[in-house]
Amino acid sequence: MPAEKATIGGQAVIEGVMMKSPTRISTSVRRTTGEIVSRVQPYVALSKRKKVLGLPVLRGAVNLFEQLYLGIKCLTFSAEVVSAGEEEIKEKRGWKTSLSAGLTVVVALGAGMLLFFYLPLVIANLVGAKGSIAFNIVDGLVRLTIFFIYLMVLNLWKDMRRVFEYHGAEHKSIHCFEMGEELSVENVKKHTTRHNRCGTSFLLVVMVISVIVFIFMGRPDDLRQRLLRLCAVPVIGGISYELIRLAGKQTGGVLMKLLTAPGLALQRFTTREPSDDQIEVALDALKNALDPEAGA
Repeated sequence: MPAEKATIGGQAVIEGVMMKSPTRISTSVRRTTGEIVSRVQPYVALSKRKKVLGLPVLRGAVNLFEQLYLGIKCLTFSAEVVSAGEEEIKEKRGWKTSLSAGLTVVVALGAGMLLFFYLPLVIANLVGAKGSIAFNIVDGLVRLTIFFIYLMVLNLWKDMRRVFEYHGAEHKSIHCFEMGEELSVENVKKHTTRHNRCGTSFLLVVMVISVIVFIFMGRPDDLRQRLLRLCAVPVIGGISYELIRLAGKQTGGVLMKLLTAPGLALQRFTTREPSDDQIEVALDALKNALDPEAGA
């Protein structure tokens, strides 16, 4: 795939950035010594490896879980780099790291389901909302409120503010690439920290789509119906993925503005202006993800 047509995704990690191209994942982290440590791995999405997994909506559900797993693995790597020497990092890699990342994904999913899907149900019941529409609107409003409070609490955490700066560096670097400009610190600095395909925007779309889907599912009055709502989460993620994907392909128009405006506004909480040093790390990850020889 030509570089100019490649879709680049990314994620901020601890003192670094992960960049993902259609064929490679590169994670670059700055150590306390100032050195940038990079890991480049071959990558082909599950939806590309298995034709059936590439079907609309299904590909979004698969991508949701795949990216969560990959993201936590990259976070684990960044934590190892920041806290250990290169030899220690090599020793820690292997099946134990994969198992740890897998267990972390399970715990993260469980905590997320409890906080963002089960707790709103409990509160909506306590409020006494009657009828499918009223109940699910209250449930959705509670979910959005919890999400906003969650982001505001993260902004009070000093270490997370550093992550948000790297998040900004990731977005600015991707903008620079998508505009076809030379990948330099000065060029990157000109761009905005907000991006249409950001995970923050995706999560907000998920929150909104869940209200619509749950209204059609009615009011959950027993455990079986509540579990059924949880089973619908991958479908909601798949629908949200298709909407974000559609918006990302458009350069203008009402649909794109409607889908992306709330998410872009919300990114003021999850991105911050990065320093030149942080941009250098993001560019290192981006260049490695685009370079066929990187990590070879």
